[in-house]
Amino acid sequence: MGKYAVGKNAYGISDRSGFRYRLRDMRKEWNGLLVGKDEYEEKHPQIQPVRRAIDAEALRDPRPDTNNIISVTASFPAFDIVTLLFQPLIPAMRGQVGDITFGGDVVTPTDATTTGVSGTGSVGTVTASGTGTSIAATYTVTVVSTGYGNKYALNGSQQATVSLSEGSTYRFDQSDSSNSGHPLRFSTTSDGTHGGGSQYTTGVTTNGTPGSSGAYTQITVAVGAPTLYYYCTNHSGMGGQANTP
Repeated sequence: MGKYAVGKNAYGISDRSGFRYRLRDMRKEWNGLLVGKDEYEEKHPQIQPVRRAIDAEALRDPRPDTNNIISVTASFPAFDIVTLLFQPLIPAMRGQVGDITFGGDVVTPTDATTTGVSGTGSVGTVTASGTGTSIAATYTVTVVSTGYGNKYALNGSQQATVSLSEGSTYRFDQSDSSNSGHPLRFSTTSDGTHGGGSQYTTGVTTNGTPGSSGAYTQITVAVGAPTLYYYCTNHSGMGGQANTP
């Protein structure tokens, strides 16, 4: 290979600007251009692609959702279906719930309003089972003192006349303490046994002691039932009429 001259007095033309420089003072850039030393530029960092790091996707000790199914069985002497559905019986239950079975009488109110209801997760099959009794209406019974003696009040209405439909079941709730000593029963005669009549028992069931929690008198109205009267077995003049259209 031949030798090159030292070129200490030689000149060169810049590949970028076209200016003349002493050849010995010129510098070669990363792209091969020979330029004057005042034109020289380092290679810009953005020109050289940075090797990307690979993001890890796998997790250590993951805890994914599972398909575990929880079966819950609960029995109650009686429950309101609206309360059952919208007031959680198991507050801390989360995730997926399987089959839920409830036993007892199902109380179905005629009017129900629910607000602020929310839920989380999914529910499988909900089964309500028990005696199969659907309560058409519940009357809250209280005893009020008047200038004419004690009187029954149904849902706050004194000696109210109520309408009972054939084939339907109605509950007269005597849990309020004012009912103590005032058992409510039915008769086909006004004021019952105090008016010379007898106690009507067809389709009638009772529970507990009047004035205590859970006490009630319940009637499933028979087809063709006569006009009935509710009365106190211990005191006269307390009751009212129950029409059976």
